[in-house]
Amino acid sequence: MQDKNDKTRKRYVRKKVCKFCADKIQFIDYKDLKTVRSFVTERGKIIPRRISGNCAMHQRDITTAVKRARNIALLPFASER
Repeated sequence: MQDKNDKTRKRYVRKKVCKFCADKIQFIDYKDLKTVRSFVTERGKIIPRRISGNCAMHQRDITTAVKRARNIALLPFASER
């Protein structure tokens, strides 16, 4: 009986707020590695919007910044194994 209740119970998930909208940041600079690196995994993948909580506009800006930083070798394309 306990197992059935565990499967049907829904968990309350708090809505994530865009960090950039909250701080009213308009421009995301690719040279700001501290900010850009926080949206990239250890493997070098860009963290998706549903996980990071960014709005669509800022997620596109993050993606562009990561790709620019990779092209000028500020960030690696992939991690070392």
